[in-house]
Amino acid sequence: MVQATSADDAMSGSMAAPIRLARTGDSTTIARMSRDEIETGLGWSWRPQRVLGAIRDPNTLAIVHGHDRVEGFCITQFAEEIGHLSLLAVDARYRRRGLGRQLVAWMLASARVAGLATIHVEMRTTNLTARAFYRALGFEDAGVVAGYYRGIESALRMVLSLRSRDLPEVTWEPPTAWRGPQDH
Repeated sequence: MVQATSADDAMSGSMAAPIRLARTGDSTTIARMSRDEIETGLGWSWRPQRVLGAIRDPNTLAIVHGHDRVEGFCITQFAEEIGHLSLLAVDARYRRRGLGRQLVAWMLASARVAGLATIHVEMRTTNLTARAFYRALGFEDAGVVAGYYRGIESALRMVLSLRSRDLPEVTWEPPTAWRGPQDH
């Protein structure tokens, strides 16, 4: 299992929460976080039913950070060679601990295993924090998409090539429920 750790965790001695696949029961929390952290001023399009559909979609990777509480999440659609990182958010109480970076690293490792060549992400052109975050991870500007957010606001599209870069290392162990009897 991917263990999320931070300097804060190490200093406090607290047990790090895992990154795991999103469960159907996470859909309402993820939808609310999307509404409050991402979709502010745009209307609410990632409602619980849409999030639930993404969780159940075999071409979508929906992951969360946290045991019983969703501290952060990432939803990415996988196509033949392109992944689209649709949503990434970390609860304000858990920011600046590396959770967003860990979620993206886990997603990128999964995308590379799936054979994807690139990952695309869009963010509001005014979201300087997101731009800096993705640039630090190696994403490059690919252009502005006018009216991307329901005609209300434009987006900056950024792209990361998975074939020409070293990606952050992620170790993964299948959850106990996935292991066969001989593995227990």
